[in-house]
Amino acid sequence: MAMADNVLVSPDFLTLTLGIVVYFIGVILTRRVAFLRSYNIPEPVTGGFLAAAAIWAFYKLSGMEIVFEMTTRDRLLVIFFATVGVNARLSDLLVGGRALAVLCVLTVLFVFLQNGVGTLGAWLFGLPSAAGVIMGSIAFVGGHGTTIAWAPAIAAEHGFPAAIEVGTAAATLGLIVASVLGGPVAKFLIERGKLTTDATVSENERAQAKAEAAPIDKSNFMQALLLVNVAVVLGYLVHGPITALGLKLPLFVPCLLMGVVLSNTIPYAFPRMPWPARSPAMSLISDYSLSAFLAMSLMSMQLWTLAGVAGPLLVVVAMQAVLAVAFILILLFPLLGRDYQAAVLSAGFTGLSLGATPTAIASMTAVTKHYGPSPNAFIILPLVSAFFVDLVNVVAIQFFLAR
Repeated sequence: MAMADNVLVSPDFLTLTLGIVVYFIGVILTRRVAFLRSYNIPEPVTGGFLAAAAIWAFYKLSGMEIVFEMTTRDRLLVIFFATVGVNARLSDLLVGGRALAVLCVLTVLFVFLQNGVGTLGAWLFGLPSAAGVIMGSIAFVGGHGTTIAWAPAIAAEHGFPAAIEVGTAAATLGLIVASVLGGPVAKFLIERGKLTTDATVSENERAQAKAEAAPIDKSNFMQALLLVNVAVVLGYLVHGPITALGLKLPLFVPCLLMGVVLSNTIPYAFPRMPWPARSPAMSLISDYSLSAFLAMSLMSMQLWTLAGVAGPLLVVVAMQAVLAVAFILILLFPLLGRDYQAAVLSAGFTGLSLGATPTAIASMTAVTKHYGPSPNAFIILPLVSAFFVDLVNVVAIQFFLAR
């Protein structure tokens, strides 16, 4: 580690190594603590929180801050979403088209409700109305990226100089709450309704189980890795022109879409070509990428930044969490059809509404590993979070700031 001005900087490769260690700490804890298993708390979430708490203690005792280089982490996110695209079948997505439309409409409603709750919280604690937007959809639906983008302007133009600190702290707390709530929400819905995967998914999974009987070898692993890399390369190539057109999308979105294009064209054009989509090797790459990404993200949280705004912020975060759970139970789950896919999407929406897309995917992954597959959910939620949420959020933010 390099050290300068009481800051320890972890190089990128060491950050990855520590992330893997943190993941295995989470695995050990999950095996030993029944609560973590029962409520589908992802292993990297458990390990990541423990590591973040240890780093906080180190900071308090030594006065030294640990900062992590995250280049590999960001690449793993892109790789993960490329595997999601590669595993997607348009025929499955068409079946779930109604769920996609319903989720988009409900997301619009929720973003405005979230800003309303944030504004109420700001009023309760005598803060400027702009603080309500910071503690609303900017920090929670938007996350750290949206906070960094909007907070400086709010601090300069709307009389809330602490916008960056409060927004970052709110986004961090939201990430924590989202990671913890997603699994329990899905568990409640699934077990209350005795829900199971539908017949179509079960048939697909039976076919996949037959393929999974063969062990992973060097050849099929390299085939899967090559396909993912091609999807990522094509995603990079497409991302530039998309950005030049003024459409700002995260890099993982075109990589996901290129995976979808590849898996829904080449196997039909060349039916004899081995295609590793939905294979054990592809699952291994997907699970590794997401687990390492999430462990590194959570262990790097600077929890001491929450101390200065802990009181009011904890109240507002609690209000936002209650809103999210109530919204899911009263509106989202029933309108999505009260089925197993709706329960999995409910876990994902908890992450989307309070944390970030990777947190949502991790919660859904933990749920489906416990209760069974729901492949459409892993396509529907990223499409909503990538294409739709940011556009709706911009409109809602401007609406509330103008009041």
